[in-house]
Amino acid sequence: MSIDTALNQIVERIRAAATQATPLSIRGGGTKDFYGETPQGEVLDTRSLTGITSYEPSELVVTVRAGTPLAELEAALADKGQCLPFEPPRFGNDATVGGMVAAGLSGPARASVGAVRDYVLGATLVNGRGEVLSFGGQVMKNVAGYDVSRVLAGSLGTLGVIAEVSLKVLPVPPAEATLEFACGQADALRLLNEWGGRPLPLNASCWFEYAGAGALYLRLRGAVAAVEAACAHLGGERKDDLRAAADWQSLRDQQLPWFSADEGGDALWRLSVPQTAPVLALDGAAAPLIEWHGGQRWYKAPPGQAARIREIARAAGGHATLFRLPAAAVQSHEPRFDSVSAPIERIQRALMREFDPHGLFHRGRLLASS
Repeated sequence: MSIDTALNQIVERIRAAATQATPLSIRGGGTKDFYGETPQGEVLDTRSLTGITSYEPSELVVTVRAGTPLAELEAALADKGQCLPFEPPRFGNDATVGGMVAAGLSGPARASVGAVRDYVLGATLVNGRGEVLSFGGQVMKNVAGYDVSRVLAGSLGTLGVIAEVSLKVLPVPPAEATLEFACGQADALRLLNEWGGRPLPLNASCWFEYAGAGALYLRLRGAVAAVEAACAHLGGERKDDLRAAADWQSLRDQQLPWFSADEGGDALWRLSVPQTAPVLALDGAAAPLIEWHGGQRWYKAPPGQAARIREIARAAGGHATLFRLPAAAVQSHEPRFDSVSAPIERIQRALMREFDPHGLFHRGRLLASS
């Protein structure tokens, strides 16, 4: 199926849905259906929108259709010695480029290299009227002042169907090393804050307890001389490169044993807090897994702890997301995301009305009260 045919079919499907007031749920590979509020509406599959439209390695820019498997894009980049430095989580082999942008999730290197939205240069979107809109260097009437292509990152399909995106890519760093340090949570946070103030090629970090012992893993990336000098300066145990690479990939996709061990009826919470936040005491929960140099902290706790967890996150200057629910609680009415400030919510709702005036796309995926 040609891209024109595939795009036209999606346009016609949206226009028919608008006429019949039929809600739609935009879906690529479905690997992130668990994220956000439960999807509702007839499935609008984007996987017919496939292929890399253009790729100029010398310009560090790739344009790709939204239904393209993320693995296909990453393989094409790797063949040219390039990558998506924000390491988007995949959560399965069927992950697509459009789902990557719509979810707006970033992997272990996010604190050092930036988030998904920082790499979105432009996008083509089909809105709730069935209009095909292109952004990136252009301003759309009625939304002047917004970088619309970046607003799509994390929108969870509430603004329209992402048909194509242009992304900034970067060369794979010439050197990489992973160091392990045996330490408790408080010491790990102290070390990360101390190292963050030094000119070190820090790329990613991860601390967790396993079998009762705490360990901090630090990934260094950059020029060969810088990485080797940092290894000599920091000490720690240098890990085997291949084994370490596999472990970082497992962290990226939440395949590390920590995420599955004793999961039982616990929910998985993501706390986004300042990197300088101290140890956060959560009664009844095991020690967290900490990423992003202290800025992202994962907790496993019974769903009934929601209010306490959100309170702890707010007190630390951050917020909490109910990332995954146990199978027995998938119908829980607990909101997945913290409520946003009134001004931010007004902006979100205004954008949704502008792009989707008929309310076809499930706004409640992002805003539980919708």
